[in-house]
Amino acid sequence: MPHHQFDKKSHAWSALFSEPMSDLVKRYTSSVFFDKRLWQADIRGSLAHADMLAHQGIISADDHAAIERGMEQIAQEIESGIFEWKLDLEDVHLNIEARLTVLVGIAGKRLHTGRSRNDQVATDVRLWLVGEIDLIVGLLTQLQTALVNMAEQHAEVIMPGFTHLQVAQPVSFGHHLLAYVEMFARDAERLLDVRRRTNRLPLGSAALAGTSYPLDREHVARALGMVDAQGNPAVCQNSLDAVSDRDFAIEFSAAASLCMVHISRMSEELILWMSQNFGFISLADRFTTGSSIMPQKKNPDVPELARGKTGRVVGHLMGLLTLMKGQPLAYNKDNQEDKEPLFDTVDTLKDTLRIFAEMAGGITVRPEAMERAALKGYATATDLADYMVKKGLPFRDAHEAVAHAVKYASEHQQDLSELELGILQSFHPQIEADVYEVLSLRGSLNARSTLGGTAPAQVRLQIARHRQRLAA
Repeated sequence: MPHHQFDKKSHAWSALFSEPMSDLVKRYTSSVFFDKRLWQADIRGSLAHADMLAHQGIISADDHAAIERGMEQIAQEIESGIFEWKLDLEDVHLNIEARLTVLVGIAGKRLHTGRSRNDQVATDVRLWLVGEIDLIVGLLTQLQTALVNMAEQHAEVIMPGFTHLQVAQPVSFGHHLLAYVEMFARDAERLLDVRRRTNRLPLGSAALAGTSYPLDREHVARALGMVDAQGNPAVCQNSLDAVSDRDFAIEFSAAASLCMVHISRMSEELILWMSQNFGFISLADRFTTGSSIMPQKKNPDVPELARGKTGRVVGHLMGLLTLMKGQPLAYNKDNQEDKEPLFDTVDTLKDTLRIFAEMAGGITVRPEAMERAALKGYATATDLADYMVKKGLPFRDAHEAVAHAVKYASEHQQDLSELELGILQSFHPQIEADVYEVLSLRGSLNARSTLGGTAPAQVRLQIARHRQRLAA
């Protein structure tokens, strides 16, 4: 056999080489067993490319029809599990192209006209990620809806609001839940913004410099739905940047990391609230586990694991940033390492959002425990200061007077609302009997009725706003 034919079936570049690739290098450089999940995007991109080649007269109508026929069979083989993925063919792209050539002959070899694996893989990952972003935004909507539903049920429930994990002021439990709705709404906004920049076409940039074939890249962009808000084709404008850019993967990972941070904050509160020291809530049994040694334990494993997985997703973001930081233009093999962290980030975020949306519906709230906790920390002290200000005392003087009142109440193991009127008047002579309405948890809650405040009336207005937004 002539030396230049040693590996003809395995590699498109084999004629240049005088010895075969070692098995170790094959395994080290192969990506097929993780990037095969891109097969649908790869076939979509190839079909759009073939349609454009035919439209431009670069390939014949017969070749185009053969490519479409072959790709349909390949899709059926992959979906049925009979497609043979080969390590020697390195990645999803060469595996599909090789099978196409077996099925339709020389027409399959013409498919790669005017493109490189560099612009092909960049297109495939973008197509795949756009679809995943759409799924994730849908899951964020489900989670927000579950939290809004729970907030509506518990708009009147009083819990202690905390700063520094110290009791600060009473808040509505519904108001507290809506804080997470705001976070997840921002996450969805960020992801949709990332989607806009991801949904741009690199294909047609070829290896790095464009191609001499008369391609119509805008034709391909329209066929793949890569269009801007006005419906105009969205095409990467610089061939060097198009094949080497992974900003979209990093941006997505950053948005995913922030979303997981919000999940982690929520997880931490669920864990605290479920502990015996708080006793604010209980989680449905299906989201908890027992102990192998302590029969009384009911552990919040799902929130704990989500808190841990946050570190995993943030780690992937750091890995992708480091991957790109020293790369010269244009494409480098380093970029093969973008897929596994990106894939795992997508999988982790989707699984976490899905389970949290379900878990939110299985939370049992204990209003009595929340209210008892709110009474422990002099949560209405600020209300007493505000009351004194309305009686004419400067706020700083009122603040000092209330500090003395809290000290007195603490020494006598009483709540501010339990102090006799005469005692309260010793701290400010203009205090009257109406102060007890101010000092009640319910009065404090209802008083905070400014936009965005914790008063139940405001909470219901926010719930209505969120429902309208989520239904749009």
